[in-house]
Amino acid sequence: MNVLLLLLGLALIVLGVVGLVAPVLPGVAFIYLGIVVVAWADDFTRIGPLMLAVMLGVTVVAMVADYLAALFGARKAGASAWGVFGAGVGALAGLFLGLPGVILGPAIGALAFEYLRNPDAKKAMRAGIGGFVGFLLGVIAKAFFGFVLIGLAILAYVF
Repeated sequence: MNVLLLLLGLALIVLGVVGLVAPVLPGVAFIYLGIVVVAWADDFTRIGPLMLAVMLGVTVVAMVADYLAALFGARKAGASAWGVFGAGVGALAGLFLGLPGVILGPAIGALAFEYLRNPDAKKAMRAGIGGFVGFLLGVIAKAFFGFVLIGLAILAYVF
């Protein structure tokens, strides 16, 4: 077993776990990459191509769920299509504005676009709050899927 690759893989997994709660880092992607490196360190004897493909599927689902959660939150809060679109725009724009942008982007986007469509501050505020709640749901979904990946990797090494 290549110890340097193993340590690098474990470091990526730890960084990924931090990224599950620090939205600036793509936590689930780092966890997956770390698992690939750990598997490589072990010459793919315990985690092979099929398991890595399954884990890649889980990673993609987690990333899509994280992105769509803000849109879903805005929609459930009564946002129109404009508000939902605004939550998506805010989520993407927030990526370039650091931690505050990532956290508040979906809410501000939903609020702004909903207000542009219909200048009803109360409805726009509900859409913004829905975007924020959706963001929180996305964090929960990312954490769930991230720990599923870690659990699958542990199971591969235990059994």
